[in-house]
Amino acid sequence: VQLQASGGGLVQAGGSLRLSCVASGSIFSINNMGWYRQASGKQRELVAAVTSGGSTNYIDSVKGRFAISRDNAKNTVYLQMNSLKPEDTAVYYCNAAVVRSGGFRAYDYWGQGTLVTVSS
Repeated sequence: VQLQASGGGLVQAGGSLRLSCVASGSIFSINNMGWYRQASGKQRELVAAVTSGGSTNYIDSVKGRFAISRDNAKNTVYLQMNSLKPEDTAVYYCNAAVVRSGGFRAYDYWGQGTLVTVSS
């Protein structure tokens, strides 16, 4: 199973970016999917998550600005980021709890990270 993230880049404060992450491989089902970020010198934190049923949760600092969604048919999770701030600058990682074909238990998989830089 592999997760491939894309969509990062450089944007001015107030701008928008959309991150995408596609899961591929021997997948039976995917439970929770999420986006984490790690700023320089800081610990990785959960930014947003979405369940297989579509329920979402966010950290307080991005509520009202970011929106997470998923396309189960495409094994893809998205993060729409609006009104970006310099403090959103970080490497963003996607995460998915995947049940592999022939398996029963979900295991966590990570994407390679995509850098988001917000200039002031």
